[in-house]
Amino acid sequence: ESRAANASNKEINIQWYIPSLAKPSNDTETKVLLLYAYNTKPVKISNIKIFSSMSMFSGHLWIPLARVISLQKKLYKLKQQVETLMQSSKSLSSASEPTSFLEESETLKKIPSIKTKTNVAKVHLDEKTEEMAKRCLSEVKALLSVAPALSLPLTEIPFDVTLQSIASLEDMFDPANGCIITEESLFNWIISLFH
Repeated sequence: ESRAANASNKEINIQWYIPSLAKPSNDTETKVLLLYAYNTKPVKISNIKIFSSMSMFSGHLWIPLARVISLQKKLYKLKQQVETLMQSSKSLSSASEPTSFLEESETLKKIPSIKTKTNVAKVHLDEKTEEMAKRCLSEVKALLSVAPALSLPLTEIPFDVTLQSIASLEDMFDPANGCIITEESLFNWIISLFH
């Protein structure tokens, strides 16, 4: 019972393994192991000895550590850029309704869902940020695709860009941590790369 697992919705669980000695023998560069598991329908496991499901999948990929770290830095910069865009659009929209900082912080304390709604609101990207996002996502696609040689750069962003989706991608490529991704459009894009 203590090892039971529940997933009330579709989700991808990402974990990293950085081996000390167990790396593929034919490679000279340091690689890390990306471990993933996802479910396409809600799952409740109460007994792992008798559980079987057609809606759960798992796998692993060996990825060069240097590329993971480089991509994580780029995704961090992209997240900062998205936050800046959100702040500027928020300040433009609230310019007509002046609110002091203290009033705003009191409102956020009373209604904690405001911050959550902001994180999942679709962000309208400027041209520079959109190009930055396409470059980052093309690199994500190249790292996760089964046939990276056939992985062409993206011409459009394949999911809804929200602060939460970009933060989830940044967390996904942080080899010191794992993450769980539940945003539907991001979820669908990532699992399409695993096939």
